[in-house]
Amino acid sequence: MPGLAVLGLGLVALLSVGTGASLCLSQQLRMQGDYVLGGLFPLSLADEDGLRHRTRPHSLICTNFSPLGLFLAMAMKMAVEEVNNRSTLLPGLRLGYDLFDTCSEPMATMKPSLMFLAKAGSRSIAAYCNYTQYQPRVLAVIGPHSSELALITGKFFGFFLMPQVSYGASMDRLSKRETFPSFFRTVPSDRVQLEAIVNLLRNFSWNWVAALGSEDEYGREGLSIFSSLANAQGICIAHEGLVPLSKGEGQQMDKVLEVLRQLNHSSVQVVVLFASSQAARALFWYSILHNLSRKVWVASEAWLTSDRVMTLPNIAKVGTVLGFLQRGTPLPEFSSYVETRLALAADPAFCASQHAEPDLEAQVVGPRCPQCDQITLRNLSTGLLQNLSAGQLHHQIFATYAAVYSVAQALHHTLQCNASSCPTQEPVRPWQLLEKMYNMSFRARGLTLQFDNSGTVNMEYDLKMWVWQRPLPKLQTVGTFNGSLWLQPSRMYWHTQGNQVPVSQCSRQCTEGQVRRVKGFHSCCYDCVDCEAGSYRQSPDDLTCSKCDQNQWSPERSTRCFPRKPRFLAWGEPAILLLLLLLGLALSLVLAALGLFVQHWDSPLIQASGGPLACFGLACLSLVCLSVLLFPGQPGPISCLAQQPLAHLPLTGCLSTLFLQAAETFVESELPPSWAAWLRSRLRGPWAWLVVLLAILVEAALCAWYLAAFPSEVVMDWRVLPTEALVHCSMRSLVSLGLVHVANATLAFLCFLGTFLVQSRPGRYNGARGLTFATLAYFITWVSFVPLLTNVPMAYQPAVHMGAILLCVLSILATVYLPKCYLLLWKPELNTPEFFLGGSTRDVTARDGSRGQEGTRGNNEGPLTQ
Repeated sequence: MPGLAVLGLGLVALLSVGTGASLCLSQQLRMQGDYVLGGLFPLSLADEDGLRHRTRPHSLICTNFSPLGLFLAMAMKMAVEEVNNRSTLLPGLRLGYDLFDTCSEPMATMKPSLMFLAKAGSRSIAAYCNYTQYQPRVLAVIGPHSSELALITGKFFGFFLMPQVSYGASMDRLSKRETFPSFFRTVPSDRVQLEAIVNLLRNFSWNWVAALGSEDEYGREGLSIFSSLANAQGICIAHEGLVPLSKGEGQQMDKVLEVLRQLNHSSVQVVVLFASSQAARALFWYSILHNLSRKVWVASEAWLTSDRVMTLPNIAKVGTVLGFLQRGTPLPEFSSYVETRLALAADPAFCASQHAEPDLEAQVVGPRCPQCDQITLRNLSTGLLQNLSAGQLHHQIFATYAAVYSVAQALHHTLQCNASSCPTQEPVRPWQLLEKMYNMSFRARGLTLQFDNSGTVNMEYDLKMWVWQRPLPKLQTVGTFNGSLWLQPSRMYWHTQGNQVPVSQCSRQCTEGQVRRVKGFHSCCYDCVDCEAGSYRQSPDDLTCSKCDQNQWSPERSTRCFPRKPRFLAWGEPAILLLLLLLGLALSLVLAALGLFVQHWDSPLIQASGGPLACFGLACLSLVCLSVLLFPGQPGPISCLAQQPLAHLPLTGCLSTLFLQAAETFVESELPPSWAAWLRSRLRGPWAWLVVLLAILVEAALCAWYLAAFPSEVVMDWRVLPTEALVHCSMRSLVSLGLVHVANATLAFLCFLGTFLVQSRPGRYNGARGLTFATLAYFITWVSFVPLLTNVPMAYQPAVHMGAILLCVLSILATVYLPKCYLLLWKPELNTPEFFLGGSTRDVTARDGSRGQEGTRGNNEGPLTQ
């Protein structure tokens, strides 16, 4: 602050004037006025030995003059004089002040507080039933500076509803209106400061910290609030303790030493110290004495700017100190004002004139500030220069300055003042002034301030860091807090090597896709666990992995899910291409065989194979081949329903023709000739087509039952594939699959029974052997199909269906039809009635034309008896 530097130069200049003379500063701590304001300031400190051995209620001895307290008193004096000189705020009226020393002790504060409440014109407080008309000596009180004192005076003044505006008491408990109805303050609540501290810890990822507080109400409440705020933000307090106010308290200090030893041997690198300056000094004294390793100390406002802490020898060894300080508005003329007041205090003529005024309060309270008069200007200037060089007092000075203006503004409203006069002339009592202060807004140095419902003024905070300079550390602004934290990392200086930001964590940060598995009692001590496939880490604070939706997937250690793509057996896949080649081969062979059979329609081989029935069987096989085209590609409702019926109905037609051939072979070889001719007549012609139709109708009925009771439908399965959604036709069970195989399996079984034991005849074509192998191949194919279908991945089950159907077709071709095609093409000499029908051409013609009429005549020439 430029003004403070000017003040320092002014003090140096004053050293040449009466440097050894005493000052009469105490005479400047009172002034008469129409309305008097009381003031409580820490002008000195109480003697600790006197407090410890006090046995009678006599006055305390206060020693150790506090330059800061004098500055704050001067700020109040300047504000009152400004108000008196401003004709617009209280025109025609003068404010007075009566300032007393609190010695920073509750017992020393009680006597001036009683004096403030004494009846005007006297030194006593009378007991009344009703204090409505009671007029005390002062209208309002400015101060005290600390929460410890405000807790006492707040209740005391609250009984009389006397407005009290503190410039430094920040405890959150003071916001309770039911307990402290007349308490106001021009500083934010500690809760706001602690919220800023928690934001700072989170910004640097310091989640493993120690928390210490002073052994008083201020420290206890601060620790309690910090603990709740830290816990809500996932910050763990590894060590916690209370620091006694004096280093002489042995038992209590032993506990602190134990905490310090724990800090020295743990990974905690950050300590939140929410304590008074007295307790902070005691703690650091022990820390330096016992060589505590350097830490990051997050300070409360109470000791961040304290010269009692800053002037400790070797204080730089503690590490890094930073904390939040209420932002104040500089008062440039304050330096010259203090310079003038100090000059007057060194002027004997001025001091003589001040002694002429009677001081009735001094007869009761004693000297207002005996230390102020006992020090020399040289000693005073030394202490002031040390404080001013830090450039850190303007926020406290402004808070005191603003407190005076808040009372003046309330009095302005109470007296209904305008720019020229105050119409109300009746005396104003404290409770009347109090009514105007609730939720009141006022201006101080161009800044508009307002008391909230709890009587607190909310202001921004500056983040300050100690930068080590001689003789005192300098407070450097490295950030701000106004609900959200803003930092300037380039201006920060850490105690670590390479100016690296210290790390204070119980466990390392988990990497992407890992969650924390807490171990022990602290949530900040954990193991990092990878998220499995199908799950992901939603946020860095998650303790469990979140499951992806069923239409999504994720790899291991993922932080998001991805949409699944539909998966089905596409036409271009290698397995399908291979099966399509097999289909082309099978269909080509079937069509080639059918064409060959049609070309040799009248040959004995075709007639012996059933003639039209053989061609019908081949046509059915071609349909069976074409049915496999329903399995590849994306399944649809129609294709799913049609797959099994269109594959097995034509297969039934083919197997029914083979059944007729097997039955004819069985009849010819195993039954007596008299029966064989009659039965053969029923196994050819219209009766044969009736058998085929009946078999197809039975299979159609079974397929209809299958479609009604176990219909296949398109299913999107999310569980089978890890990254895709399998689209397939669902098969209800193996029972439903067996339903469409009943008729075909029965026909194949009957074929096998009709041909397995048939004896082949010399010189004749053995058709039974081909039928036997065809049925065996059928059973081997479909029996193998069941375990293969249940073990192959579901995505490839359509390919298994295709393969089974094509293998069944090829086995029937290879065992029944292709050998006959071979004979037609390469062994035409065997295509004779004798080889296939067992008789001459005449006999063949007779059998074809009138098989029923001449059955008994040709027994010696029949094909079964050759």
